[in-house]
Amino acid sequence: MKDAAARAGTPEIPDKLYFKIGEVSDLLGVEPYVLRYWETEFSQLAPKKSGTGHRLYRRKDVELLLRIKHLLYEKRFTIEGARQSLQMGSRAPKVRAAKRLQQELFSDPLPEIRRELTEILQILK
Repeated sequence: MKDAAARAGTPEIPDKLYFKIGEVSDLLGVEPYVLRYWETEFSQLAPKKSGTGHRLYRRKDVELLLRIKHLLYEKRFTIEGARQSLQMGSRAPKVRAAKRLQQELFSDPLPEIRRELTEILQILK
């Protein structure tokens, strides 16, 4: 949901720490029972519960719900497809970072050392 077309219909999330299920329901335009169902289907979605048992969604939960809604309603994914898409999306940055780190750790340092030694030699002449 990072492209401009997907964000065009995205509602503005108020700047609050916690949202009640009714607020999130209104924000997303779905019924509260849909949010409770998604909570059972997507393990990443785990809102806190107040002492009285009311769900309290954080901003990251609301953003995740917006991505879920986009995948299910706009891209027409199945629940399983949306679950896989979210898992792949969370793994991709980690894989890229690991590959970059691996290249840095195991790249050949000799050309760089030779270049630096040549520069030092030029300074000393």
